Amino acid sequence: MKHRNLRGSTAAGLAALLAFSLASAGSLAQEPEFEAPDPGVPQLFTLRGQFVRIAYNNEGYASLGYRVANQSAGEEWMFLEVGLTVREGGGNYILKREHLSIETPDGKTIPLPTNAEYRQVDLRALEMRAKIVSGRDSIIYFPPGTNNVLDLRFFARVDENVPVAFDQVELTWLAACLGRLYFKVPGGIQYGQHWLNIQFATSLVRVPFYIMTKEEEKEFSKTWKDIKKQHEAAFKRK
Repeated sequence: MKHRNLRGSTAAGLAALLAFSLASAGSLAQEPEFEAPDPGVPQLFTLRGQFVRIAYNNEGYASLGYRVANQSAGEEWMFLEVGLTVREGGGNYILKREHLSIETPDGKTIPLPTNAEYRQVDLRALEMRAKIVSGRDSIIYFPPGTNNVLDLRFFARVDENVPVAFDQVELTWLAACLGRLYFKVPGGIQYGQHWLNIQFATSLVRVPFYIMTKEEEKEFSKTWKDIKKQHEAAFKRK
C-alpha cells in the first residue's frame, strides 16, 4: 500500500491537500481535483473543523477529533476523540478493540492498547489537556437517520466513580458510538501524516489526520474555512 509522507509540504500545500477528497473508487466519487493523502482503499474524506476529519465508505463511517493529539507532539501517548457507525442497510457490526489502530508517518501500525495498559500509566496531564479543549471540536457529524448516541468505552478513566471498560461494542446505523481512544506511540508522536484505521466487517476505513508544527497550524488556522468551502463546492459539481 502506497502512502505519501507530507512532511516536506509547505503549510499552504498541506491545507490544499487536506481540503479535497481522498482517492475514491466505484460509485463513491470521481477522481479528486487535487492530490490528497492516498488511503489505499475506496472511501471519501472531508473536514468539519480545524481538527475534525470524517472518512466513510458504503459500509462504515468515522468522525475524528484530534486537537489534543496535535498538541501532544513528542509525547508517548496519543488521545483521539471518535464517533463511529455503520451505514444503513448493512446490518449491525461488533467492533472489537483489535479492529482499531493508527499508522504513523514512518509506516508503523500501532494497535489499540488494553484498558489495563492504559491504567498502568499516569496520564493526568493528557486528561487535563483534553478537559481544557473539551467542547471546542464537535465530532457529531453522521449520516441522516443516525439519531442516537451511545458510549464507546474501550477505556475507563481512573477518576471515574465506577470505571467500566469493554473490549467490544455493537454498531448500528441508528446510533453513533462516541468515545475516547488512546494509543501508546513508541518514541513519541511525530509531525506528519497519520491514519486512524477502523476495520469493519468487509472493508477498512482510514481517517487521515496530520500532526502539524506550530507554524503549519498557524497558517492552516487562517485558511481552513475557505478551504472547507472549496471542498464542498467541488463535491457539488460532481
